[in-house]
Amino acid sequence: MKKFVYIVTDRNRASLHVGMSADLIKTLDFYKQMPSLFFDHAQQLTRLVYFEEFKTESQALSRFKLISRFTRMQKERLVRSCNPDWIDLTIGLDFEHITMNRPIPTQVKMPLTIMS
Repeated sequence: MKKFVYIVTDRNRASLHVGMSADLIKTLDFYKQMPSLFFDHAQQLTRLVYFEEFKTESQALSRFKLISRFTRMQKERLVRSCNPDWIDLTIGLDFEHITMNRPIPTQVKMPLTIMS
């Protein structure tokens, strides 16, 4: 089973939170539904800016512990190394999740084109 280590932030990048999850989509949905559970309303951690995927829990746990000890500057460098514009990556994940669960049409009809 896949495991993920991730960094989420608020819209102002004031807080950087490192986490670990087996279901990244469900975890991010939780952050969005309960935004002020851990922080006040101004620091809603709803933007996924970094994540890594691992095959085993021990690999993920090791990486989680390492990144958790990073200074803020080190975390920012890590995010910028693969997401320099701090784009919210949940958009791509949601798209992937939606398309993976959508039934694949068994027959595709091509439109007829008439050339004059």
